[in-house]
Amino acid sequence: MRRHLTNAGFGVVDYVSYPAGMLLVAPIVLHRLGSAEYGLWMIATAVISAGGILASGFCDACIQRVAAHRGSCAFDRMRDAVRSMLAINLVTGTLLGAAVWAGAPYAARHAGAAQTISPAECQAALRIASAAILVRAMESVGVGVQRAFERYRATVQISAATRLLTLASAAVLAMLGCRTAAILVATVVWLALGTIAQFRQAGKLIGNFGPRRGPESSETRALFGLGFFAWVQAAGGVVYAQLDRILLGISLGAATVTPYSLCVQFAHPVFGLTASGLNFLFPYLSGRAGALSASSLRVTLLKAFACNLALVVCGVGALLLIGDRLIRIWAGPAVAQRAAPILLPIVAGAALTGLGVTGTYALQALGQFRSVAWISLAGRGAMLLMMSELLRHRGVQGLALSRLFYGAVSLLVYIPLLQQLKPSRDAARMAAALPGPVSAQEGSNL
Repeated sequence: MRRHLTNAGFGVVDYVSYPAGMLLVAPIVLHRLGSAEYGLWMIATAVISAGGILASGFCDACIQRVAAHRGSCAFDRMRDAVRSMLAINLVTGTLLGAAVWAGAPYAARHAGAAQTISPAECQAALRIASAAILVRAMESVGVGVQRAFERYRATVQISAATRLLTLASAAVLAMLGCRTAAILVATVVWLALGTIAQFRQAGKLIGNFGPRRGPESSETRALFGLGFFAWVQAAGGVVYAQLDRILLGISLGAATVTPYSLCVQFAHPVFGLTASGLNFLFPYLSGRAGALSASSLRVTLLKAFACNLALVVCGVGALLLIGDRLIRIWAGPAVAQRAAPILLPIVAGAALTGLGVTGTYALQALGQFRSVAWISLAGRGAMLLMMSELLRHRGVQGLALSRLFYGAVSLLVYIPLLQQLKPSRDAARMAAALPGPVSAQEGSNL
C-alpha cells in the first residue's frame, strides 16, 4: 500500500510540475518579450506537446506488454518489446517531425502576421519544435519502462526537473533579451539530457536493450495490434482539446472564449489529477492480470474505484466552493459573472470523465485497448454533433452541456469491464492477459 501511495503522489507531482512552473514563468516571458513573442512560444510549445503525444501514442501498449512479461519473468521478451517500441517511436517521431519541418514555412506566414515577428523567425521556431517532437518520442520509451516496473520516483524526478529547468532557462533567456528561438533551443537541449537520464534509469531495470539487433517481429505486431487503438484515442484527445474553443470563437466571437476556457482550465484537474494519481494502477494490473482471479480483481478494482471517487469528490467540492472566487481573482468580476452559469456543467463533465479513470486503466491492463478507443471516440463524436447543435441553440451554455454529455459517455467503459469480471469468463480473461502476441491481439477484440 505504501508503494502505491508513493507512486500516486509522484503521479500527481508529474502532472502539476509544468502548470505550476508556467504560473511563475509566463508573466516574466510575457513582460520581457511581449505578447507576440509569448504567443509564438505558446504555439511552438503546443506543437511539441501535440506532436509528442501523437508520436508516443503506442507507449501504453508497451507498458502493458512489459508489465505482463515482467509478471511472467519473460525478460528476453520484455527487452524485445522495448526494442520494438523504440523502432516504432523512432519512425513516428521522425515522420511527425518531418511533417512539421515541411509545413513550417506555410504556418509561419500565418503565425507571423504580427509586425514584431518575421515569418523567418516563426519558421525557425517551428523547425526547432519539430526536432523536439522526436526527442519526446524517444523519452516516452524510457518513461514507459519505468512505469511498467511501477517505479515512479526516478522517472517523475527526471521529468519534473527537466520541465522546471526548461522553464527556468526560458525565464533567464527572456530576462537577457533572447527571443523565442533561443528558448526553444534550450528546451531541446534539456529534453535531450532528460531523455538520456530516463534511458539510464530504464537500463538499470531491464538491462541492455540497445539496438544491437532489429526489433522482434512478433512483439512489433503485438504492439501495433494493441497500440493502434491507444494511438487513435490519443489523436482524438489532441483534436478534442482544442476544437470546442475554435468553434466557440468562430460562432460567438473571441470574447466568449475567455470565461469558457477558464472554466475548462479550472475543471480539468478534477480529471487530470485523478488520472495521474491512479496511473500506477495500469502497470500494477498489467503485471498481475494473468494471475488474479476474477473475484480478486473485483476486490482490487473496488478499492481503486473508492479512491477514484474520493479524489473526484474532493476536486469537485473544492471547485464548487472557491471556483467562482478563483476566476474572479484571475480575470475580474465581469468574466467571473459570465463564467458562473457554465462552471457547474463543465465541472460535472470533468467529474464524470474522472470517474471513468479506473475502468479505463483496468480495461487497458487487460489488453482491451480497442474497447477503450471505440468508447472514447464514440463519446467524442457524439459530443461534436451535440456541440454544434447546442451551440447554435443555447450558445456557450450549450457547449458546456456537451462536455457533460461526453463525461457521461466515458462511463460506458464499465460495461465491457463488468463483462470481463464475470466468473464464467475468468479462464478466458486469464488466457487473454498472457503476454503472447496472438493472445494479446485476441484480447483486444472484445
